[in-house]
Amino acid sequence: MAPDGQHSPAPNVYDAEPIPAAAREAIEALLQSGDLFRYTAPEGAPVALLEAEFAELLGARYALAVSSCSAALFLSLKALDLPAGARVLIPAFTFAAVPSAVVHADCVPVLVEVGRDYRVDMADFAAKLPGAQAVLISHMRGHTSDMDAIMRLCDAAGVPVVEDAAHSLGTTWHGRTIGTIGKIGCFSFQSYKLVNAGEGGMLITDDPELAARAVIMSGAYEHNWKKHPGLQNSYVAWQNRLPLYNMRMQNLSAAVIRPQLPLVAERVRKGRENHDHVAARLNASGLLHVPPPLAPEKRAPDSIQFNLVGFDTDEQARAFQRAAKARDVVVQVFGLSDDNARAFWNWQFLGETPELPQTRAMLMRACDVRLPVRLTRADLDFIADALIAAASEALGR
Repeated sequence: MAPDGQHSPAPNVYDAEPIPAAAREAIEALLQSGDLFRYTAPEGAPVALLEAEFAELLGARYALAVSSCSAALFLSLKALDLPAGARVLIPAFTFAAVPSAVVHADCVPVLVEVGRDYRVDMADFAAKLPGAQAVLISHMRGHTSDMDAIMRLCDAAGVPVVEDAAHSLGTTWHGRTIGTIGKIGCFSFQSYKLVNAGEGGMLITDDPELAARAVIMSGAYEHNWKKHPGLQNSYVAWQNRLPLYNMRMQNLSAAVIRPQLPLVAERVRKGRENHDHVAARLNASGLLHVPPPLAPEKRAPDSIQFNLVGFDTDEQARAFQRAAKARDVVVQVFGLSDDNARAFWNWQFLGETPELPQTRAMLMRACDVRLPVRLTRADLDFIADALIAAASEALGR
């Protein structure tokens, strides 16, 4: 309670992470110079420096900064040189931008069932892998699927894996950085991600030919590829042989991102601490369940997902949403939110909706709440109290 006896205000979970002062200073310098295009400077442009720093942070050989994670996913598929109509496996629980990138790359998304733990159902994955020419595995909301099993099957079949790590900057699997396990890893700097640039993305890989192809197609026209270190022979080979999609990052975005990279480790630590505190409270209620991480997984969450327990009807789930909102906590139930871009049946651009009963059932009871790393313990308890009380009210307990 607040000192005046009124209820404490609900925490603000909507604002993005603040921009560091160093970024504001770098932006002012850029505005004074007018050098916003990444290829204006012969060397040392903010985007080029960001690529080097991000590659070092992730432990990758090559990094390419682009306009969004969606652009990175698209360029990854194009860099793999997949034929038109290639079948690309994706989880059925992901954001609409993922199947959109597949379609944009002239490929066909094949949706794989996802379980109540928000991870790929490996039996369905194995059944659908024959005939696939690539796998685009989304670590949706930072939940890592069984990458040991996925890579074992894909390596045996000779199928390349692209990791959509938009929600997984800082997550590790067996101590290895997510995004470095497959052929290519893609990251997001959209405002609700761990690093906030409004928009922006990054592609990382250890494969020099994939890197060279992606650089050219990102928009390194004429001889601008010379401003990327290494790979000069490969650039010469691919220049003018690949289309230019012009998905470059500009220097202002890089200036915003670079000062945030040294903050990633602390944001990951705080985000995991926040998540685990709320998860323990929700799990103890018996009404809400947060699936545990897989054994090799060490997550970097800035939101929390949980399943409604004992909610037999959609109306009960909606009653929970209403009761939480009355307590100033907005909960998204993925399958019950109108036109939710994470519900596969809303991806009408794919044509006929596939039958995915396991994923559908999960989405109808899976909930999503943001937990920005800046929240205090009091903020976290406010949210947990509201969610537990709302669940109890919705079930009439």
